[in-house]
Amino acid sequence: MTDGWLDVGAESDIRPGRPLTAEIDGVPVMVVRCMGAYYAIEDRCTHDGESLAGGDIEDCEIVCPRHFARFDLKTGEALTPPAYEPVRTYPVRAENGRILIRA
Repeated sequence: MTDGWLDVGAESDIRPGRPLTAEIDGVPVMVVRCMGAYYAIEDRCTHDGESLAGGDIEDCEIVCPRHFARFDLKTGEALTPPAYEPVRTYPVRAENGRILIRA
């Protein structure tokens, strides 16, 4: 980790519809590429704690695989019930083929 940025994996590990998952200070995090940009959010539905990583990604939103709540990947905002609280987002960047998240 340098200057608060943590290397969580290779850019090549992120494929369409398949996020890169990591853990930061005991918190599960996922990184998704959408429309050419990277987004990092906490990998936990705020409705019931289900991992979001297995959900469908549509129009820079992720759909919880358990109860189908939708979250905006850019802002973390909960877009549909049964989730009402946003998920935490993290600054993310790509550098030299690696994905870095601000811890």
